[in-house]
Amino acid sequence: MDLILYIILLAGGVVILWKSAELLVAGAVGLAQKLGISSLVVGLTVVAMGTSAPEVAASIAGVLREAGGGDIAVGNVFGSNIANLALVGGLVALIRPLRVQRKTLFREIPVMLAVSLLLWPFLRNSHIARTEGIILLAVFAALIFLMVYAARREAKQPATIVENLEPDAKHATRSVRKNVLFVPVGLAGLALGAKMAVEGAVFIGLEIGLSERVIALTVIAFGTSLPELVTCVVAAIKGHHDISVGNLVGSNIFNTLLVTGAAGIVRPFEVGPRLAGGADYWIMVAISVTFAVLIIISRRVLGRVCGLLLVCAYISYIIYLLLV
Repeated sequence: MDLILYIILLAGGVVILWKSAELLVAGAVGLAQKLGISSLVVGLTVVAMGTSAPEVAASIAGVLREAGGGDIAVGNVFGSNIANLALVGGLVALIRPLRVQRKTLFREIPVMLAVSLLLWPFLRNSHIARTEGIILLAVFAALIFLMVYAARREAKQPATIVENLEPDAKHATRSVRKNVLFVPVGLAGLALGAKMAVEGAVFIGLEIGLSERVIALTVIAFGTSLPELVTCVVAAIKGHHDISVGNLVGSNIFNTLLVTGAAGIVRPFEVGPRLAGGADYWIMVAISVTFAVLIIISRRVLGRVCGLLLVCAYISYIIYLLLV
């Protein structure tokens, strides 16, 4: 009987995730059109911050533990960043080729790569101090300011607005108040759906004989990326590629700066050698570079071949984790 209940919990969580993602995407696109800003900027900020909330909560909870909290916090950042680009980006490209704007390739993606490399000098001494956490949050705040500033400048260029907003009569006629309501409701639903799905999957995994370590490395790691996955898939299916790309790139920037910085401010922590500039860190950087290179090679349209390569890279990473 318990197994049946948890199967229902898993299925219900997936349904809530899907419907909540539809609400979030509709609200985000509607807000972009009403406010006259790029939907990419909304994806980079509001949507990315909301879908990164599970990582923030998990990392702060990790550093509050007596032992090993730093590894949980930083490991969560690395694992989520890898999952976002390799697993989520790959699956979205397999479902529907993902178009990337030229300015995204030359502006936001280099920022994502730079932010990943910025983390190395902070980690190489195996310790994140409160001062370093403040610096990371200050960089995060500066980037948000620059994104908003760029959005305001682009809003004054009519030709750019038409290209980026993908006008839709249904979104255009919805009121600003309704769009604003859709966003937090969608984000809350994503959090609830992800929690239900993970709890159901963990119980089912234990019932069929999977170890807790395997479940932690697969189901739980995958669970924290469920909001990004479902939101990106829904956005891609509906043709809102900027929301998908903005969510992927923005979530990685937020994870690196906001998650690590917030955890360091809450409590300074130690990091193990594997994470302090070791193999896992460079795998995260390599996946980020691979994602950018594939976009360049594919002429800014991530197709199914690129998607398959990214998913295979993620599967290889999981195998590596299980063997090492």
